[in-house]
Amino acid sequence: MSCQSQHPVVIICHVRERVAKCTLTALQGRPGFQFHKAVKGFRFDATGCLLLGLKGPVLSRCDRTQPLLLLDSTWCLLPQLERCLTGEPLRRTLPAGIKTAYPRRSKISADPQAGLSSIEAFYIALKLLDKEDLSVLDGYHWRTHFLESLESLN
Repeated sequence: MSCQSQHPVVIICHVRERVAKCTLTALQGRPGFQFHKAVKGFRFDATGCLLLGLKGPVLSRCDRTQPLLLLDSTWCLLPQLERCLTGEPLRRTLPAGIKTAYPRRSKISADPQAGLSSIEAFYIALKLLDKEDLSVLDGYHWRTHFLESLESLN
């Protein structure tokens, strides 16, 4: 698999990501999305893809022509999921100060302060790329709380 596809958004889900907790599930079946489950042996060439994470330059409108790659997993399983990537993704981050509305209850490890749920990160990415689409939050239980928290940033 590779990022050079017809789909502007590629989502790779960790094999242990529970569907009930996955904030991106509502996007399945929408045009422009390519979903993959990272089963044992799965590899994905991320060359040229915008990979959202906690490192790299802040995503900007200048990045809008590149496909977006989202890795969907718990924070503690993310390094394992990143190991399925080959090639050179374009690492990008989101602006500081955005808070998640997703309730965190990890008993194993602490999530990063700047960490958002996958759907929150995706929505912010679309906004920064000048492709804002509120409908991506339609299936998100904490949509209202998240949008209200963004208003306080302005």
